[in-house]
Amino acid sequence: MKKRHFLGAALAAGALPAATASKASTLQGPALLTVTGAIAKPNRGPFDAALDQMMHKQKISFDRAHAFDFSALAGLPTVNIKPTLEYDGRAHSLRGPLLLNVLAGAGAKTPDEAKLVLRAVDGYAVTLTAAQARARGFIVATHLDGQPMPLGGLGPLWAIYDADRVPEMAAKPLVERFGACPWALYHVEVQA
Repeated sequence: MKKRHFLGAALAAGALPAATASKASTLQGPALLTVTGAIAKPNRGPFDAALDQMMHKQKISFDRAHAFDFSALAGLPTVNIKPTLEYDGRAHSLRGPLLLNVLAGAGAKTPDEAKLVLRAVDGYAVTLTAAQARARGFIVATHLDGQPMPLGGLGPLWAIYDADRVPEMAAKPLVERFGACPWALYHVEVQA
């Protein structure tokens, strides 16, 4: 797609009346996390192959979604964890809202059997159940050692839990504890 056409489409989409979207977006900044699937509180329109390029390339499509910017995520109650990370073998402080609380903000019901597909910007995806997310205490980390996580590192969002506090995971070698923890998280699909 030519740059001029892409920019024209983006401007035209921004000029559409609010009635064309599921609900008017209340985002104060760029969307960092998009939740799709079995949700009841959409705040953005459907998938757009021209404007949702990364999702298009990863074959994600949806009729409705709830987008969270940094402010919306930071406004949720936070949890602090301090797992030993595989990258340097040291304990680090991570802070962010519980994953299931983020999903609740999108109106998702998460019974134990619900499946959650967590996707990273590089295409890495894992599926876990809501029961696993609940039992392990998964968070959507926004801060590492007191600082917001930059894109290009482990952030800006990281789905992670404190593996040191989950006995079956703590018994595993450090390099095997975080396979279900995509850093650079940008999409969650709720399959109920």
